[in-house]
Amino acid sequence: MRFTPEELEAARDRVVPDVVASDLRVLFCGINPGLMTAVTGHHFARPGNRFWPVLHAAGFTPRQLRPAEQGELLDHGLGITNVAARPTARADELTAQEYREGGRLLAEKVARLRPRWLAVAGVTAYRVAFDDKRAAIGPQERTLGATRIWALPNPSGLNAHWTLATMAEEYGRLRAAAFAES
Repeated sequence: MRFTPEELEAARDRVVPDVVASDLRVLFCGINPGLMTAVTGHHFARPGNRFWPVLHAAGFTPRQLRPAEQGELLDHGLGITNVAARPTARADELTAQEYREGGRLLAEKVARLRPRWLAVAGVTAYRVAFDDKRAAIGPQERTLGATRIWALPNPSGLNAHWTLATMAEEYGRLRAAAFAES
């Protein structure tokens, strides 16, 4: 689906609803909605984004879902939210304050929903949102209540030093941890 620059710009003030439920195994957390996501209302909707292929390749879903099928994640104990709610063309349009406020709100959301794992897709976003400058890809020492945290590589096509295969391997490590628990 193609959108005009005007349609994309008009989406900057849209709210993209979370795909969430209580007690999920993994709550995936993007940085913020891109303009394509804001236009469609579907998370990780930009064609170059590798979230959906990586999720399938890592074994979270039995087939590759399309962004429009995001609601099916709930059937697999998965959900999606974002650090910051404001749609932008690029994540670098967000301010440090937006990341920090997003981290605060995300902690409240996690306390309410109680997922087993919060998986932040973007270690830099995690570092700023939770003031953890030393965080690296992988499981974090910090928890939010009983919820464990895993920093994942950002699936954006702009994150070219992570290939589909290397991302699927890291996401697969999270899947193994999340589904090994009873």
